[in-house]
Amino acid sequence: MASSRPPSGHFTLLYFAAAASYAKKDWEHLEAPLRLSDLFNVLERRHPGIREQVLQSCAVTINLEYVDVVVVEPNVNGRGPERPQEDQIIGEGDEVAIIPPVSSG
Repeated sequence: MASSRPPSGHFTLLYFAAAASYAKKDWEHLEAPLRLSDLFNVLERRHPGIREQVLQSCAVTINLEYVDVVVVEPNVNGRGPERPQEDQIIGEGDEVAIIPPVSSG
């Protein structure tokens, strides 16, 4: 699964296993910077249904380090989403991986 270097102002997103099957690709480049809390919303817009079918059970890494994704939903009072206090930023040139659970048998 070789991906090319992202163009300027982008990061590389790698899909593995069920995530790759759902997205019908092994990788793609997305615009940076992007708040980690917005990642699943961006992927849901690009690949409708992926959040419920795949992402809910996936691990995520940024530059080979596992991270916790806190998904930001619109605030019920209409003021916009409330963001986590320490929201990580995915930067230009970063490599993000979506890793579904692996079963053994």
